[in-house]
Amino acid sequence: MTESLKILVCGDVRGEFKTLFNRVDVVNRKTGPYAMLLSVGEFFNPHDDSEWQEVLSALIKVPVPTYVLGPTMPENKKYITDISGCELTQNITYLGRRGVYTFSSGLTVAYLGGLEKGSDNVSDPDVRFASADVDKVRLPFTSNKDFKGVDILLTSQWPSGVEKYGNNVEEHSDVCCSSLVSQLALSLKPRYHFSGFGGTSYERPPYRNHRVLQGSAEHVTRFIALANVGNKEKQKYLYAFSITALKFVDAVELKKQPKDVTECPYTVDASLFKSETSEVEEKVQQFFYDQKSLENRKRRHNTGHERPQKKPAQPSGPCWFCLGSPEVEKHLVISVGEHCYLALAKGGLTPDHCLIIPIAHHQSTTSAPDDILTEIETFKSSLRKYFSSVRKEVVFFERNYKTRHLQIQVVPIPRTVCQDLVDSVVNFAVSQNFELAQIPQFSDLKQIVPGMAPYFYIEFPDGEKFLYRIKQGFPIQFGREALALPSVLNMPDRADWRNCKSTKEEEIQMVAEFRGGFKKFDITLR
Repeated sequence: MTESLKILVCGDVRGEFKTLFNRVDVVNRKTGPYAMLLSVGEFFNPHDDSEWQEVLSALIKVPVPTYVLGPTMPENKKYITDISGCELTQNITYLGRRGVYTFSSGLTVAYLGGLEKGSDNVSDPDVRFASADVDKVRLPFTSNKDFKGVDILLTSQWPSGVEKYGNNVEEHSDVCCSSLVSQLALSLKPRYHFSGFGGTSYERPPYRNHRVLQGSAEHVTRFIALANVGNKEKQKYLYAFSITALKFVDAVELKKQPKDVTECPYTVDASLFKSETSEVEEKVQQFFYDQKSLENRKRRHNTGHERPQKKPAQPSGPCWFCLGSPEVEKHLVISVGEHCYLALAKGGLTPDHCLIIPIAHHQSTTSAPDDILTEIETFKSSLRKYFSSVRKEVVFFERNYKTRHLQIQVVPIPRTVCQDLVDSVVNFAVSQNFELAQIPQFSDLKQIVPGMAPYFYIEFPDGEKFLYRIKQGFPIQFGREALALPSVLNMPDRADWRNCKSTKEEEIQMVAEFRGGFKKFDITLR
């Protein structure tokens, strides 16, 4: 999908929903249709929720899908059910505190809500960000040598120093600027950067993302700040533009330099990240962290005065996958780690189809804590090595839809079918009336999928990753059906696990065979 998208962006709404959506409706009818509305700055009014109630009751219509940043003041947290991201009402999605959202068109939108910690006396981490938050957005990209930039960056605060080499700002306040936002923009190289919160509109001449005579040309960044919706000064609060996802734009066209282009106004300031960068880089890049030794060190230094650990969420009823549950068929368990276990799939596509499952109850990758995600990645690495030793590749997929416990499906496939594997699965999705969107190789699902939103995720042997934000009517057997295609495993009769039943004795034998082959790769035996 390579067509240009028409997008609207607005400044601080502050509860002026009637003014905003009436204006959007007019613009959409005249020059649309627009794919989405992105809102920067403060979306809610902490003192008056009357118009928001009208939005919730559909008295005020939301004409296009709308995506909003997190609050800048603690009082507005009351409007949000899940601070990590959620759907607020029909056609309005709260993106989360920070992250990257990749649309089905391939468009990448990075975002950072709230204000920089220290800009005032507020310290609430839900509405204030620090260097660690910025790192969690930028490091998954900057650690990739093939990274070129993101399409759009949304921040409430302006980047400090943005007016350098550009035109002057008529009304300017230091409180609306952030040095960390400057560093984020410098790292992500967005084609468009939108901010609000300053209460004034400002469009800077585009700036280069390379130094003249010091490197090859790169695309430019356009910074645009928008005023408050319905402001009395009649300053611009709604911006319309068209964009094609960066990965589909011709390289020559992408790197064209406008006549009014300036030097980049920002310089690297590593001192802002000295205290936290190394820790975050380790989390992003080092998938094979020895979690068990870390826990042992903690136990040796435990004085008995530490705050008790928060208990994981408990299922509302019997769960077939919580390892401590009596419902678990323990004879299917292959290996048990510290946070996760490996089990043979019940009614698997193949005899070595298995599952990586958290020991405690967690619904999805997006809701699981970091220690579990780290061990999942370590299991994945061991399984890749094991299947490679028997001349197979492996596909991982997860469906967070009509399931209560996180399960990473692990399906080995012959190397001979890998060449057309991605095309087969992507085309099968199209035949089922939905589109899998490719996401960056080093992306974090927590940054892409808001809150507990349902999704399907698949990871192929070559490292390519695809995601679908599930809507009603999604075929729950899609992952199995796609891999059972004639062009892949050629076993359509096994697409439904209920048609693949084995006796308990047969399952015990398959587990024993798997465990014997996997033994020298098993991380839990080291």
